[in-house]
This record gives sequence, C-alpha cells and structure tokens, in this order.
Amino acid sequence: MSPTLLITILATVLRVSSPDGQVCAEITISDGVTLSVSHGDDVILKDSRIELNTNEGEFGKRFKIKKAVRSHVDETFDTPLYKRSQERSVYNELLLKGRDNFDLVLRAFDEGFAWRFVYTGKKQLMVFSEQSDFRFEEDLLAYVPYVRKTGDFSVQFFNTFENTYSVHPVSKWRSGQLAFLPILFDAGGGKKFCITESELEHYPGMYLMGDGGNCLHSVFAPYPKTMRQGSHDPSVTTGGHNQVVVERESYIARLNAGEHFPWRVVAIGKTDAELLDNNLVYKLARPIVQADFSWVKPGKLAWDWWNDWNITGVDFVAGVNNASYKYYIDFAASHGIPYVVLDEGWYDRMAGNAFAVVPEINLPELIEYADSKGIGLMLWVSYYAFQKDMERIISDYARMGIKGFKLDAIGRDDQLMNEFYYKAAALALENKVILDFHGGAKPTGLNRTYPNVLNFEGVHGLEQLKNPNYECDMVTYDLCFPFIRSIAGPVDYTQGAMRNGTKTTYRSVWSEPMSQGTRCRQIAEYVVFESPLCMLCDTPTNYIKEEECTRFICSIPTVWNETRVIEGKIGDYITIARKSYDDVWYVGSIASWDGRKATLDLSFLEDGKYQAEIFKDGMNASHNANDYKRTCIQVCKQDRLEIEIAPGGGYIIRLKKI
Repeated sequence: MSPTLLITILATVLRVSSPDGQVCAEITISDGVTLSVSHGDDVILKDSRIELNTNEGEFGKRFKIKKAVRSHVDETFDTPLYKRSQERSVYNELLLKGRDNFDLVLRAFDEGFAWRFVYTGKKQLMVFSEQSDFRFEEDLLAYVPYVRKTGDFSVQFFNTFENTYSVHPVSKWRSGQLAFLPILFDAGGGKKFCITESELEHYPGMYLMGDGGNCLHSVFAPYPKTMRQGSHDPSVTTGGHNQVVVERESYIARLNAGEHFPWRVVAIGKTDAELLDNNLVYKLARPIVQADFSWVKPGKLAWDWWNDWNITGVDFVAGVNNASYKYYIDFAASHGIPYVVLDEGWYDRMAGNAFAVVPEINLPELIEYADSKGIGLMLWVSYYAFQKDMERIISDYARMGIKGFKLDAIGRDDQLMNEFYYKAAALALENKVILDFHGGAKPTGLNRTYPNVLNFEGVHGLEQLKNPNYECDMVTYDLCFPFIRSIAGPVDYTQGAMRNGTKTTYRSVWSEPMSQGTRCRQIAEYVVFESPLCMLCDTPTNYIKEEECTRFICSIPTVWNETRVIEGKIGDYITIARKSYDDVWYVGSIASWDGRKATLDLSFLEDGKYQAEIFKDGMNASHNANDYKRTCIQVCKQDRLEIEIAPGGGYIIRLKKI
C-alpha cells in the first residue's frame, strides 16, 4: 500500500455548516490538521494547515480526537454603547475534544466562520510557534494594510497600525513584508471576506505574510523579555512616548490554565453592503463583565491637537495653557459637547512622567472650571508614561475629576500589550473612567467585554492629512476601511474638518489643516463611521464661523438603537441609516472622487410623515469643497430622493417623525 493511500485511509474528516447551510467548514486530521471553508459554491480557504508547537507537545501533527460535540446556539443579548441596542448570534458549533490537553472549536455563522485552540492542561503553556495558513484555491485580489516600516521582523513589529491599502493579487505580496489585520479578499461574483481575530487577550496579534503563491502564513511577535523607553521616530535618542522591546523570548506566548486563545475569524459578505454590517468580532468576544456601566457617557470631544490650538480673535496667546482650554470648554458647553480632551503637551511627555504637569497648565483649576460648565475632561497619555504607573494615574486623576484617558503611542501587538488593554479597561472600570486606545492595533471585541472602552484607532485617520508633503488619497481610503478595518470595531478617525479641499485645492498644512473632499462628506462621516466617542477635530474658531454645520454635527448621536446598511461598494460609495434612541433616523452617504447621482429609497422608515433636514453638496462643491446647501422637506417611506454628490462628496439627512 502506498504512503499516500495510507494517509487517505487514516484521515478523519469532520464538517460543520452554518444555520443557512451556505458556510461549510471542513477539518481534516491525518498527519496534520488542515481547514477548508466554503461559502455556497465558492472556496474561501483550501487545505489550510493549523498547528501549534508548545512545551506540552504539538497540536496538529499528533491531534487525536477523544470526542466530537455538536451544538446549535441562538442567543440575543443587549449591546450597550454600540451600533444597535441588541445583537443576535446564531451559529452551529463543533467542539473537537483532544486526548493531549488540546481542543479545537469551530463555529459556523451565516455571516462567516471562526475557530480557536483550547488548552485544557493544568500547567503553564509556552507557545513556541503557531502555523495558521490561509491557502486560497485561486490567486485572489487582496486589500493589504502593510506595516509601514521595512526591515527584519523585529523592526516591523514596532509600528502604528496605520496605512492605506495596497490592492493586488495574493501572489504579488511584497517579499518579506508583514501586514496587519483585518485584510480583505475578493472571492469573485461580488462576494468578499475579511480575515481578522477576536478576544485577543493572552496572545500576540497575528500578522500575515505571503510566499509568492496563493497562501498566506501567520507571523507573531515573540514575547518581550527586556524593554526600555524609546520612540518610533529614530531621530529621538532620549526619552520618548513608547516602550521599545530590546530583547525577546524564544516563545510567542505563555498561557496559564483557563486562559483563552483568540478566535481566528473569517467574516463573509455575499455583497459589499452585507460585509459593512458584519459583527462577528463583537459576537465572538467575551461577554460584558458583570458591573454597572450606567455611568458611561458616549459622545463627542472638542479636540486641540489636529487644529494646533489655532484659536483667533481672542485676547490670549493660544496654546497649551489654561486660557486656551477654558476657551475649548466654553465652546463645548455652548454646543452640547460633553468632553474636552487635553492632548499631547500638558505634561512632560519626553520624560515619560504623567504627573509632571507643565507650568502653563493648572489642572485642578481647569477641572473645576469644566465641572462648573458641565464638561468632562479627558487626558492624553502616552503608553510609556501610563503603563509604568497605571494604577496611580487612573485612581489619582479620577479622584481629581478626570473622566477618561486617550492612550497613545502604543505601537505593539505582542502578548504583553494585548493583556495591557484588558488590565487598563478593568482598572478604568473600577475608577469609573472611559478609555480611548490610540496609536495601537485594531480592536478585537474588548468594547463588548468592557463598554467603558469607547474607541480605538488602528486606522489611517484624518490626522494624517496635516503632515507636510504627505501623499494620501484619503477619499478612496474612506471608502475602503469601513469594509475592512471597521469589521473589527469602532474607529477613532477624528473627522469634522471645516476647511475642505478638492483634488486640486487640498494642501497639507500643519497649523491650518484641511480634509480631502467636501464639507458634507465630513459631516456624513459622523454617521457612516462607527464611533461611540468621536472627535470634533477642528478649532472652535472655525466651528463658530460655521455655526449651521457645527450645530448639526453636535446633534448627531454616537451610539444607536438600530443600524441599516442601505448600499455600499468598496472604493465607490457607502450609504448607512442609523436610528437614535429617540427614534430619529440619520442617513449618511459618501462617494468617491467620481461623485455620483444617488437615489435614496426611504422604505426603511416607519409609516407616517417625516421632516427631512438635508445637508448636501452645493452646486459649486466640485471646485470649492466648502460649498454646501441645507434644505428641509417633508417625506414618507414611499419616497425616493435624488441627490447629486460632488467628487469626494457626501450628504447627510436627519429624518424626524412629524
């Protein structure tokens, strides 16, 4: 008997399918473990090897099934501070219980597939390596967010998780270059899928790397051994925001008994629009901890950094000082904005001491002033300063009256860093403060477990446009990342620019930054992008000059009772409708540099008449991106609205029942 035939005879093949029968996962166990996933007639993954090398043996090469357990789950749970008030999770599960301290769990949903390793031993587990391959039957087109640094892996592991998408076949992957998740793949016929992960706590984040063919391989940052203060900027030789790994261990992770491996997620959409509302990462995350979250207040923030503290028409020198922040507080109070954030500069950031407040700032005085106006203050803190004295920073500043922290310069995705997110969230909960993780990797469901974590960056946001001589097609990126990065969770994109540029008029100006695309596009992004804690990036000076737009922006909620994707095509257009908790509908739409003649079908509305307040691109927005027109009309669910969207433009509509 030939060796090939023997392996075939001895192979064990098990399958699990989604409730609608469209998603089918097939696990094959012989001399190794391989995974294949299909959706209808389309092969998503083919014979993709999964394997662990640990101090407790190897999973994969010697995986022997003790028991296979099948189950069906249909559960509905509340989703506070999310894009809808409830989420329904329906799936079929196959649990493969192994004989040697390892299990494998596979879940098939109508909207995708997920799997995870489970360690059942009692000793500490050291994971030396993991092989998770993603092999495709054909050379699929991929949307790839490469790490912006080049060099060996030790260099690439230290990054900001910000980049636009390189679009090319899998076989054309840049040699030796890592990409961070999520990554999107075009399966043909309109069908697309994203690869990402959920419940990433006691494990490093996954990167992917090509091999010149139709297969991508997983890469993980080894566990940090020694670290020092430093910076992602090589010109900084002393001090710095970051914590730099100097030396790493021989393993990528160590797990204690009962600690979980992350879920590997394949989120599938039969259409682009369907993918826009894929919630697998949230559904797979650890459920909400048992605690009181009624104190958590989502909303908007008046932000200082992007506009470079550029206030005019005042009798003080604008900058990092009490007079300027009192001005921001007054602006926030007069416009119903719940928060003001003190960004980089309020403490000696290079020394890495968050208690070394600069002389120009009297923090107790500012907190008292903000309290008197009903405004909460948040503090920007770099990761290095925060992590070395986390308990004291959170507790002391919370006692002073600080409502939350924007944590920046995280720059890593190893196990220690991912555990940090959960530790910070738990400590923040104890002290009733909110968190915004900036300068770090994509979310992986932490906002479900700890709803006091309101936002994450891990996106190539608007802040990039102020960098001198920086070339970026942000209009196109805006129409890509909601299908990719937003699969993972909310985005701290920092929209709201009141200076708006066309393709020809946009310029990168540090102290007077502008957006690419129209004014109405900026306003519409408050609905199109999911963001429970959302910046107003521009200066109060500009907002006050544009009072009509500002008042409307400030009225838009940041969490929702219901969300519906109306239409979407990656790189071309997105239209999303969301209903507030007071039953007001908002519709936001953005389009590419080609513009479009849009038709909005209002059949998602309930019966009755609605007052529609519409902000749309003005007739001259194609050469003056600031141009817009506001109109008010009466509509009902039988109506269809025809709206002309300018190049790089958008529209937003508020629909209130009469």
